[in-house]
Amino acid sequence: MELDGRVAVVTGGTKGLGLRITEAFVAEGARVVVAARGVEGAREALAPLGDRAVFHRADVRDPESVRALMDGAAERFGGIDVLVANAGVSRPGPLVGLSAGDWAEVVDTNLGGLFHCVRAAVPHLERSPAGRIIALSSALASRPTPGAAPYCATKAAVEMFSKVAALELAPKGITVNCLSPGFIDEGMGRRLKQNPQVWSRYAPKVSVGRMGRGEEVAGAAVYLAGPGASYVNGHVLEVNGGLGW
Repeated sequence: MELDGRVAVVTGGTKGLGLRITEAFVAEGARVVVAARGVEGAREALAPLGDRAVFHRADVRDPESVRALMDGAAERFGGIDVLVANAGVSRPGPLVGLSAGDWAEVVDTNLGGLFHCVRAAVPHLERSPAGRIIALSSALASRPTPGAAPYCATKAAVEMFSKVAALELAPKGITVNCLSPGFIDEGMGRRLKQNPQVWSRYAPKVSVGRMGRGEEVAGAAVYLAGPGASYVNGHVLEVNGGLGW
């Protein structure tokens, strides 16, 4: 079991890719503290995982909430070995039509949330024999897409933030990598697929001819969190089926 005995914190882990990653981590022997803003559906989603996955309500935009999450996880399970910074939002629409509130929400969640999580997790991760940080990026970090300015911009920033963090945290025994999914049949990707007019524009760009599955992204997360990735640092691992643009 790749993650036997490890303790992970997964933000945005009660649905979509976050839940798939949580499930994969538990299957590989980890205990997981799952964080999300809302409690609705959380217990039902985590029930099949038993006592190896516990829910902690947290808002990644709030540094005090994040600090309580990390301290609570470490106190419950005796430390933290892996942080998966997955929480993210998108507010699509033409740039000139975006409200300042929409822009701020995406920046504060996708980028600010990563900053708060890393800062609060490091004091615990540096005590782990193999600390790991996995930030969730996106194929849109490097592929400009009309109507997705805040999402594209924040995901590009997530990748550069992670590369800088990788350099700074390596002396502490912590690696930092990005996981960059393409079109995945979970969450935002599933909603996109349900709009045939939109999906028909993007489907031909995927060389393998289909959307990815959540467990395919989760498998990559297990690799980055596990012993096989001990010499992988500052890397962006794309899981996109050979996405052209």
